[in-house]
Formats: sequence, C-alpha cells, structure tokens
Amino acid sequence: MKSYSILDTLPESDYDNITKIAAEICGTPISLISLIDDKRQWFKSHYGLDASETPKEYAFCGHAINTPNDVFIVQDARKDERFHDNPLVTGDPHVIFYAGVPLVSAAGLPLGTLCVIDNKPNLLSQSQIGSLSALSNQVINLLELRKNKQQLERTIMELEEKNEDLERFAQVAAHDLKTPLINISSLAQLFREQYKGILDADGLEMLEMIIGSSGNLIGLIDGLLQYSKSESLLREGKSNIDLQRLKTDLEGLFNYDHQLKLVLKSDLTHIKVHKTALHQILINLITNAIKYHDKEIVEIELGISESDTHFLFYVKDNGPGIAKIHQDKIFNIFEKLAAKDKFGVRGNGIGLATVKKIVEKLGGAISVESELGEGAKFIFSLEK
Repeated sequence: MKSYSILDTLPESDYDNITKIAAEICGTPISLISLIDDKRQWFKSHYGLDASETPKEYAFCGHAINTPNDVFIVQDARKDERFHDNPLVTGDPHVIFYAGVPLVSAAGLPLGTLCVIDNKPNLLSQSQIGSLSALSNQVINLLELRKNKQQLERTIMELEEKNEDLERFAQVAAHDLKTPLINISSLAQLFREQYKGILDADGLEMLEMIIGSSGNLIGLIDGLLQYSKSESLLREGKSNIDLQRLKTDLEGLFNYDHQLKLVLKSDLTHIKVHKTALHQILINLITNAIKYHDKEIVEIELGISESDTHFLFYVKDNGPGIAKIHQDKIFNIFEKLAAKDKFGVRGNGIGLATVKKIVEKLGGAISVESELGEGAKFIFSLEK
C-alpha cells in the first residue's frame, strides 16, 4: 500500500466519478473506495457518506479482501453473525446491505474494495455485479497509473541529478586532463625549438607526433565537453537578437585569422531565440566550412527567414562539397569524412553531432544539401 503513496491524499475527481457511477448502477445511496492499512480502512472516495475512515476491526472491507477473486455480498447484516453487533450496523451509517469487489494489485496483493452500501436489504443482478467488477478494474488502473507516474518522476529526478553530477565531472575532468596535455604540448614545442639542431629526423618526428597527439586529445576533450554541455545551453531564456550585430560578431570571431566573406540574406532585422545556442550552432558550421575549405577566400552566405512556427536558417559555403553517400552520416558523433583538415589537424567528429543535438532540443531539424565541387548548404530551423 505504501508504494502507491495514496493514503490520506486529497479527493480526486477520477475516483469520485467511479463511486458515483457505482452507486447509480447499483441503486444504492452509498459507494466507497476503501483502502486497508494496519489500523483502519480509509476512503479514497466516499459517495453518500461524510466519514473519511473507520477502524479496521469494524470494516466489511477487511472480510471482502480475504476472498480477492470473488464479490463479497451481505444482503442483511442484521442477520449475519459476523456483523449483527457491528457499530457500523447498529449505528451510523446503518450498513444493512454491502457488496464489495476486492481491489487487487498487479502483484496479487489485496488493497481494499470498491463497495456499495444500502440502509436496507438489497440484491444485485449479475449485470450490476459485472459493472461493479469492471469499475473496480478502473480503480486498480488509476492506482497503478499513479504508482507508475510517481516512479517515473523519481527516475527523472534521479537522472537529472546524475546529469548534473556528470556535467560537473566532465568540467573537472576536462580541466584536469587538459592542463597536463597543454603542458606536454608546450614542453614538446619548446624542446623542439631549443634542440632541433641537435636532434636527428627521427627525434624531430617523434616530437611532432607528441605535439600532434596532445593537440588531438585537447580537441577531443573540448568537443566532448561541448557535447555534454549542449543541453545546459537550453536553460537560458530566449533573447532578442539584432541580425546585423550577429553578422558583425561572427565576422569578428573569424576574420582575424582567416579571409572570410560573410553575406547575410534576410528580410528580418531581429529574431527571438536562445542566443548562446544559436551562436554555438553557427560557430560550429562556419568553423567546419573554414577547416575543410579548398579556396583562398571562404565565402559564406547566412540566410534567415521565418514561418508561423519556426525561424529558418541556412549556412551556405563555396567549399569542396560533400558527396551524397556521406550526407546521412555526417551528423553522427565521432563520424569523420577526412583524416585531417586543411591545417593538418585531426577532427574529432563531434561538432556536427553537437549542432544536431542542440537544434533538435530546440524543436527544429537540420539537413544538408551539397554536390561535390559546389559547396555545402546546411539548413536548420529553431522553434519560435
């Protein structure tokens, strides 16, 4: 019973509707959903009766649950040796007729009854008994749904706590791993510069491998951290974004190191979305366009429009394009089409997976249109 967390809860219309229907079908003034614990019978719903509980030793329900597969019927309690002197019979509410269907849990445990009560002798037809049994099944369904809902809520809460723990662990681990890796890379570069005149070709090659491997691991850690933190971006509220300012910000991020020509095409001047999430998406897409570009000047067209429900975006470049056979898998985590980018850096296959995750969490979708030699066009939407 405790697993249902229902004892002493407030009235609920779903249960009250069942007792009302039961009383009307059976033609009785009283109907109860009665649950038994170690000391009392407590009424989750009481139609036609003001009391909310009675002592267990007086409960008709306590007898009914002893035969969980049968309907327990007492036609005239005054003539029944088990109940004739029961205070519920001799005094209020004057239980003369009683019919109760045991409420049996999915595990086979009797919990209580759905019962109807009259102040005079009565008799139920087979049709009424069948209807009462059907209604008792609905009570059990409600109890099981309540239990499952509470278990689901507890599971969700536990998962949220675990996700927070994992996020904190990822941040600490990323910091603790990156620091020694950066030191290794820096020391290897310093050693290479100071001793390159002494070391032979094999020694220099080994140093380059150390520097390259350290850089790859740092990039992988950064990528995994971004992927794990992507859902936390959604916690911030939506903000109003000036599109010209957005274009300027993006140009400022990339033009210092790269020759980037960014064109904004939009009839809109402002949009309201998750600012950090949008920045993360666009930075990832533009970074990929630059890293795998095959021309001197990177030309990127950023298009922004809207529908009734979504803002619509595309990022189009003039790069080498993506073959059709690869377009379905580029958003899979750790999927890499090239061993290295044009700067000789090994990719980690996390950036586009992160983009897809953020877009879908924001109620949108992402796809790519591309032909080899004709650039790529990434199309995505964000729910308004």
